[in-house]
Amino acid sequence: MISKRVGVVESIVDQNEGLDDIRVSINGDIQRAYNYSKMTGKINVGDEVVLNTTAVELSLGTGGYHFVITNLNNLESDLTQGGHIMKLRYTPFQVKVDSVEEQESIYHDKIEKFKSLDDMPVVVGTLHSMLTPFVASYKKNNPNKKLVYIMTDGAALPIYLSKNVYTLKSKGLIDSTITIGSAFGGDHECINIYTALITAKEILNADCVFVSMGPGIAGTGTKYGFTGIEQGPILDAVYKLGGNPIAIPRVSFADKRDRHVGISHHSITVFKDIVNVKVNIPITNYQDEKINVVKSQIEKNKLENKHNITIIDNKNTKLDLDYFGLKVRSMGRNYEQDKEFFEAASTAAYYLMEVCDVNRRENY
Repeated sequence: MISKRVGVVESIVDQNEGLDDIRVSINGDIQRAYNYSKMTGKINVGDEVVLNTTAVELSLGTGGYHFVITNLNNLESDLTQGGHIMKLRYTPFQVKVDSVEEQESIYHDKIEKFKSLDDMPVVVGTLHSMLTPFVASYKKNNPNKKLVYIMTDGAALPIYLSKNVYTLKSKGLIDSTITIGSAFGGDHECINIYTALITAKEILNADCVFVSMGPGIAGTGTKYGFTGIEQGPILDAVYKLGGNPIAIPRVSFADKRDRHVGISHHSITVFKDIVNVKVNIPITNYQDEKINVVKSQIEKNKLENKHNITIIDNKNTKLDLDYFGLKVRSMGRNYEQDKEFFEAASTAAYYLMEVCDVNRRENY
């Protein structure tokens, strides 16, 4: 069920493409809210708005903001042009988009004629916070290569919510974005991961693709009950289409939950039980006992029998982030508080250079 309240816009704290960070007065109490301007229109101080307050009332971490449902002073939106594919289908918020696969699309024939990804590297993460460290390290060392980000619908659906994507695109570090499933707002819209990968190669001429959900992740503490389990089917899709599947493991030594210490049980579940094909898993050569913990988990779960495990020396993550003036945070922790998590994503970029690029050159 949806909890709704009416509020009045008191101030606009920040605005970027598609997202307004606002403060609203609800019965005299000033609270934070987000307005998706392309969905619910331009907003002004003094506007009366209907808000979805469900997550805040439940004190949820995921989706824990008020969201504008309707601006009673402006009922117009920008998501009204072109396309015949609906996202958020059969809900009061369904939106019309131009999908790459549509018959009327100028790209339709390219999608139809696709044959193979030709070993294009596709790096698949789970948390959205893996995106920035990977991009920083990849673009620092490959400034002229095209990097495409595919955002799944495993968490946030409007790409506008991601301030990371906005920052990385503004700095020219992400060349193009694709949103799939019920996610929307990317430079290109696709129905599923298969056509998104084809779009990245055939239409956007990507040198590398990064795939992950948007901000937010749902987890239940059960073996299979987390949205990051999508990593497995995505890696399968990459392999099926002839790409090079590379998986970022979720690693942390700062998380207080035992199931997420070292390699998270999320990653172990995906690598051991969900993904059906052999994939490449870069592992950072952590210092001291930390690397021993990770190696023990790999051995205990026999991951080296199923996948290509490669230990990579990487001490450049912070340098790469600082080079572009980027800050990172995951689960409320910054780089200094959880560096192994961010290093795992960055290391995937170094794996591409040290292993994948070398192999490709040798095969030509």
